[in-house]
Amino acid sequence: MSPNLAMISESKKFMWDGQLYDNKEEASNVAKSYRDEDFQIQIAEEGGKFLVYTRKTAKEVAVSAQ
Repeated sequence: MSPNLAMISESKKFMWDGQLYDNKEEASNVAKSYRDEDFQIQIAEEGGKFLVYTRKTAKEVAVSAQ
């Protein structure tokens, strides 16, 4: 199985964390740890495995004037 590295949900791009989880509970526990770090999460099921997709937006944009 080779899952998509990225998915689009609600016009937002999420990136796969690279791990296959055997059950939804395991994926949810991992997703919680990402949420605690301010990531947005999507969980998908593919081929009987669960995948966690993450997204994080910048809170500040650093602009330097020259």
